[in-house]
Amino acid sequence: MQGVERVAAGGGMNPDRFDGIGRVFRGTTFWGRPTRRNFSLRLLFSWVIGLVPFAAAAALSTIEPVEPPARASFDAALVAAGAQLAAIGNCAGCHTAPAGKPYAGGLPLKTPFGTIYATNITPDAETGIGRWSEAAFRRAMREGVDRLGRNLYPVFPYDHMTKVNDEDVSAIYTFVMTREPVHAEIPPNEVLFPFNIRGLIGVWKCLFFERRRFEPDPAQSAEWNRGAYLVEGLGHCGACHTPRNFLGAERQTRLLAGGEAEDWHAPALNAASPAPVPWTAEQLYRYLRYGFDDVHDIAAGPMAAVTNALAAVAEQDLRAIAAYIASLDAEPTLARRQRADEALAFAKRAQTSGSTAGTRPVAAEDARSAQNGAAIYAGACAFCHDNGRMTASGGALHLALSTSVANPTPGNLLSIIVQGITPRDGERGRWMPAFAGSFTALQISDLVVYLRADFGKAPAWRNVEEEARKVMQEKEWP
Repeated sequence: MQGVERVAAGGGMNPDRFDGIGRVFRGTTFWGRPTRRNFSLRLLFSWVIGLVPFAAAAALSTIEPVEPPARASFDAALVAAGAQLAAIGNCAGCHTAPAGKPYAGGLPLKTPFGTIYATNITPDAETGIGRWSEAAFRRAMREGVDRLGRNLYPVFPYDHMTKVNDEDVSAIYTFVMTREPVHAEIPPNEVLFPFNIRGLIGVWKCLFFERRRFEPDPAQSAEWNRGAYLVEGLGHCGACHTPRNFLGAERQTRLLAGGEAEDWHAPALNAASPAPVPWTAEQLYRYLRYGFDDVHDIAAGPMAAVTNALAAVAEQDLRAIAAYIASLDAEPTLARRQRADEALAFAKRAQTSGSTAGTRPVAAEDARSAQNGAAIYAGACAFCHDNGRMTASGGALHLALSTSVANPTPGNLLSIIVQGITPRDGERGRWMPAFAGSFTALQISDLVVYLRADFGKAPAWRNVEEEARKVMQEKEWP
């Protein structure tokens, strides 16, 4: 159970206090001339080294294997409940390799500390968890320790799973133990030194991991509390949407304030949201159910897999998640409301009177790129995007309403342009062509500079061409 598509997270000590130490690591020679900064680093280093023997000594015992339970021995209603919960947790999305069998693992999860391969959680007795008892499964979920007593790398978000209640853990166990057993050996992890030392995971847990159940807020509604439970626990939204410190732990003072996932920016879900139009609970529900909303972006990148999984989740749970997230930004500021009104009016003018391209001023240093980008937009984008999007139409979102254009970095917009948006095989859905085969990195860069200036009404991004080349290289485009 050690592999799920996340780097790390925490709740024990405040991860923010270690950001300064990260800067010390990057800017100081550790064994150089004694200074206040590298003295602090030496002190931390000595403290961590001192904790290693205690962490190793605290290794938990093996839980004895069991005979793989017969599928018929599990209650069908519990299996169905587990299927819903597994969809909310997107278990298949992380434990299924491309072209692999569901839940059989092998997906490479790239982190700043190396690559970790998602584990096989099918009930195969040799390579999966077929010989895991429910107690072993619960310990992995709640404490981040496998059946053999080894600490799991926190790419598996057990800092969130620890909040899941007993009934839901049992239902998920029942569900995964009734999947098709798949014999699939997982490649060894490729973790950089010293992070490949398992004892150090115990130290990381001492710093950042807190075992605790979710506690409802009596001042809130039952729907709000259900949404909070799912978002903070099984849904582990903060694993992507919360920034992290240099040791990969979530920064608890900035929960859901925006993070990174698989080279995509996960926008803030709170009042710091860059969405030109603040989300309502109803809009969030439609987005989670269908993967898009009339005045917000289509789900792309890692979020596309999440909304695909959520498409089969019960309406009341999706509405609870939407209600909770909407409450985090329930009272937009006057400036945000004015910005939303302007973006909506801009989009409406395009739908009623034609293209509004070129109506916003562009900084002199970006004028050449914006001029070229405007021509590319007119030829390749305007036909769809100037029409705007309605649920029943084939039009595309007017880009004045796009979060990708408003984000603090250009990465998401570049990735969407480079690789397009394509429904899963055999499924219907919104589609956008990939333009990497049609345009060079410079042309895509010019287009993005133009979109930011004309539609984003935000400060220009820097080094866009460099970022475009990087995205094209990562997506294996020429």
